Amino acid sequence: MAIELKRVTKVVAGDTHIHATSLKLEEGRFNILLGTTLSGKTTLLRLMAGLERPTRGEIWFKGRNVTGLPVQQRKVAMVYQQFINYPNFTVYDNIASPLKVVRMPPKEIESRVHKVAELLQIEPLLKRMPGELSGGQQQRTALARALVKESDLVLLDEPLANLDYKLREELREELPKLFHDTGATVVYATTEPAEALLLGGYTATLHEGRVTQYGPTSSVYRAPGDLLSARVFSDPPINTASVSKRGERFHYNESVSWKAKGRYAGLADGAYTIGFRPHHITLAPGSSESISVVGNVVVTEISGSESVIHMRVGKDTWVSLSHGIHSLKRGQGVELFVQTDRCFYFDKNERLV
Repeated sequence: MAIELKRVTKVVAGDTHIHATSLKLEEGRFNILLGTTLSGKTTLLRLMAGLERPTRGEIWFKGRNVTGLPVQQRKVAMVYQQFINYPNFTVYDNIASPLKVVRMPPKEIESRVHKVAELLQIEPLLKRMPGELSGGQQQRTALARALVKESDLVLLDEPLANLDYKLREELREELPKLFHDTGATVVYATTEPAEALLLGGYTATLHEGRVTQYGPTSSVYRAPGDLLSARVFSDPPINTASVSKRGERFHYNESVSWKAKGRYAGLADGAYTIGFRPHHITLAPGSSESISVVGNVVVTEISGSESVIHMRVGKDTWVSLSHGIHSLKRGQGVELFVQTDRCFYFDKNERLV
């Protein structure tokens, strides 16, 4: 294992920022920390980097206990959301600085700097000073400095947040490929489920200082182990409802029910919670297993070619994401269709069944 956290806890002024966490990240893989703001992502990154020490527990890197090892003695690079550059260095010298520290030959430094500058589209800026750059250009410079270092462990704390949309999309595609070639273990923190899916690799979902699930990104998304992980990995928020199973059918209320099929047919009768993502409740049937429900519109948000509809259905508030532009008025009654074959079913302990 490249990096492993063993029962790591971080307490600050009596506040627990990280609860006892055990996590193993595979060497040379792209690992994502996914969670909302204040979920503990940055704290975990700083612990891995050696910028902070855990209150309890140990951190191992490549089979070595590095818990007390200062950051200067670790082959690690870290990039923050806020750009950090040397103001008195040119862009070229900023990027080259970690290579000069280890006395790399000038020709190799030049080759590496130009290669990474071309990737990040800042090659024309190499002779400028950081104060002459836009915020996005400064962040690209900071990212280039981490890339050129070719560290064993690269920690990225929402590094694309300040970049323009087009460059974000390009880098999301290129970063995993680039780091795959270096063999580095990458840990990438983000608040965006869509970004985690685009980056692939492995994902750890975080909530209030706890890792709720870890595994291949697509697997965590498609089969969240519990309701909390499903909530972390859904934007817009996942919809939930209390249902009961009686015999061969699930019942949402007295007028809405559907047949329990496949592995769900054998579930014991009783109370369950279903969860379904907004794109699985739409204005038109999405599959043969769709059921009809009627709700009242709270608000409609139109974005590009999609409509996000917030509505009240009985005592529940749900969000629907439908293709097309649909101008619906507040309070208007609307029929929607839930794809029951895309629902997650959770038991009384909110574990996936």
